[in-house]
Amino acid sequence: MSSRIAFRALAALAATAALSLPVAQGASAATPPTQPAAASVADENPFRWMDLDGLRAEYRFMCPAGHCVGYWSLVLTDEVAKRSYRGGEFFVYAPATGEFGFFLDTDIATRTVRHASQVRLVDSDFTRSHPRFEVRYGDPAQPKKARVVATATIWM
Repeated sequence: MSSRIAFRALAALAATAALSLPVAQGASAATPPTQPAAASVADENPFRWMDLDGLRAEYRFMCPAGHCVGYWSLVLTDEVAKRSYRGGEFFVYAPATGEFGFFLDTDIATRTVRHASQVRLVDSDFTRSHPRFEVRYGDPAQPKKARVVATATIWM
């Protein structure tokens, strides 16, 4: 009888180990690696080839409707954002074509923003199709008279 008890215990132990192995492997596979993920996020920066003056690239998370996504955006540098701005609005302008771009205000695209902290440009057709665009402050109805606050240039 002792051999039967030992065999049953061994069989139960082997079955438990065989069933728990895929669960343990799945748990370790679901745990994201810390260092390689950070490196791949930096490699995905769509603005890394731009010459930025007064702007910097920033990686952020947004959770519209409970679905979180990470994205890269351009924001004003701290030095530029701290300057005093009165009597106008910020807007994105391509001087070569006279076209306007959009900012991302929370999760809504908007043509102008009133505060420097709201200046946030995402990777879009506008940022890709214009070799130079500027963040300006003033009256969007008269873009050529507005003050140039920051620039982004793609050298081709």
